[in-house]
Amino acid sequence: MADNIKILVVDDEPIVIRSAKRILGAEGYDVEGASGGREAIIMMEQKNYDLVLTDLKMPEVDGITLMRWIRKSRPETGIVVITGYPSQETIKEALELGIIDYVPKPFTPAVLLDVTHRAFEWMKGKVPVEEIPKEEFPPSMISELDRVIKEYKNKPGSTIPVLQRAQEIVGYLPPIIQKRIARGLNVSTADVHSIVSFYSFFSMKPRGEHIVKVCLGTACYVKGIEAVVTKLKAELKIEMGGITDDKRFSMESVRCLGACGLAPVMVIDQDTHGTLEPKKVAQILDEYRPVSKETT
Repeated sequence: MADNIKILVVDDEPIVIRSAKRILGAEGYDVEGASGGREAIIMMEQKNYDLVLTDLKMPEVDGITLMRWIRKSRPETGIVVITGYPSQETIKEALELGIIDYVPKPFTPAVLLDVTHRAFEWMKGKVPVEEIPKEEFPPSMISELDRVIKEYKNKPGSTIPVLQRAQEIVGYLPPIIQKRIARGLNVSTADVHSIVSFYSFFSMKPRGEHIVKVCLGTACYVKGIEAVVTKLKAELKIEMGGITDDKRFSMESVRCLGACGLAPVMVIDQDTHGTLEPKKVAQILDEYRPVSKETT
């Protein structure tokens, strides 16, 4: 799947480049590294890359400067930020430059692969609006969405509130809804998508009646969350990001649930389930399944 896809990892920490090469290379990606923004620009002048994963704070040419160059000279290249300490100002500027997502440091293999995969899924979806298959939404739903857009249109900082209301109305935020919001608020579709992909409470896919959020952060990874994820996939018969056929469950990955002391952990709706083991998974899911008439 990843054959011939070229990725450039830009970071002044050699261990980050080595880790990314090992993790992504094992999936078939063609990964190269640059120790800073200046070296990255030289390499990109000589070769095209599909995706750049870049740190923000680097000597000489930093991540923001590199992203500006990419947007001007290689606008088709996707950008994902790697950062350990994202400040509100730098992340805001990165979003304005159209980053697809970000990877926190230190990252686990599962998180890096998840973000990279989603980045390419988004990039494959960058086609003209008229070529996007139309999704059917009730006229009353679209009418209510347009009413919300009109209400917030001239208010500062309106994008996030409109996206929140849109998700309540539609249930999720597919590309066609993001584009409608962007046109209505007179902002770029890239800006809207950057916000949707950056904040974990937004979803670009339909969600089930019960939302299973699985933490793939460092603490959970070390404590064995991968075995739990394997069991969840088998029980629900879906992959990460999927929804069951009966629309009862959807499963999502997050980078932190704020419960590292309970690792490995997942949240179903508002309920936190910690110190997970694969053998507990079926019993926990049964709590959210309808009671069979035969047992009542």
